[in-house]
Amino acid sequence: QVQLVESGGGLVQTGGSLRLSCAASRSISVFNTMGWYRQAPGKQRELVATITNGVSTNYADSVKGRFTISGDNAKNTVYLQMNSLKPEDTAVYYCKARFFAADYWGQGTQVTVSS
Repeated sequence: QVQLVESGGGLVQTGGSLRLSCAASRSISVFNTMGWYRQAPGKQRELVATITNGVSTNYADSVKGRFTISGDNAKNTVYLQMNSLKPEDTAVYYCKARFFAADYWGQGTQVTVSS
């Protein structure tokens, strides 16, 4: 079993920054892929960013150049640094880990960007 706990969400003004953290219950080096997803009210959950084997990253077009995903094996934590935030980034952000073909999700953390 894998537990994921997100933190770092909050209320920020347009143009501000936040750093989300996803703490895993085991070493993140065992996960094939870890990622951040978000879900805005009335919308489907969408991919934000992923990191594979701790090296290869992938981003949604809407966040490229503004968000950065990274991992710290020593802390069993994956981060999402979010800069130049926009109101359309408002959503609940979820962490996901893929482990032996199974997907595990955290409980989510709310990010609200005011205009």
